[in-house]
Amino acid sequence: MIAESNRRRIVELLLDGEQPVGVLVDALDVSQPAVSKHLRVLRDAGLVEARVDKNRRVYRLRPEPFQALDAWLAPYRKLWEQRLDDLGAHLDNMDTPND
Repeated sequence: MIAESNRRRIVELLLDGEQPVGVLVDALDVSQPAVSKHLRVLRDAGLVEARVDKNRRVYRLRPEPFQALDAWLAPYRKLWEQRLDDLGAHLDNMDTPND
């Protein structure tokens, strides 16, 4: 679902705050029906929500799914941080001349 590049771009655009569909259409340079389809997929997955503002729909991210994903990734992040620290130390040692 979020692997699709236009959907990832929509999520990135919504990081700055809620946006009307027209702004998303302009930023993506795709048709309004295509953007609406992507928004429907993201809405059905629970990643975005919409509200009506006068005669337009305004979309925003729902933080809960992203918080759950972040919590799930935490142990993996710790694993990779330690490995990257180890790699950095190894590379630093390679730079020091052996006496």
